[in-house]
Amino acid sequence: MTDETRNQSQIQGEGDRESARRYEADTQRFVESGKVEQAAKDAAEQSPETAKRAEQAGEARAKEKDPALHRDYQKPTTD
Repeated sequence: MTDETRNQSQIQGEGDRESARRYEADTQRFVESGKVEQAAKDAAEQSPETAKRAEQAGEARAKEKDPALHRDYQKPTTD
């Protein structure tokens, strides 16, 4: 097996198990850290402008927009 073939076999695609395990572990560590209450309080206290800028920054990093949020219901689907 070449290095390229080995690398391709490790690519699991969207929703892969390794990423899911890593996300679950990171989330569990955050919850156990005791920082959830403070993070929620900080988020609630931010200004609407700050929240909007944070949302726009996150959207800018996304590969594509969520079709469930930006769906044109006048356009027929291909389901």
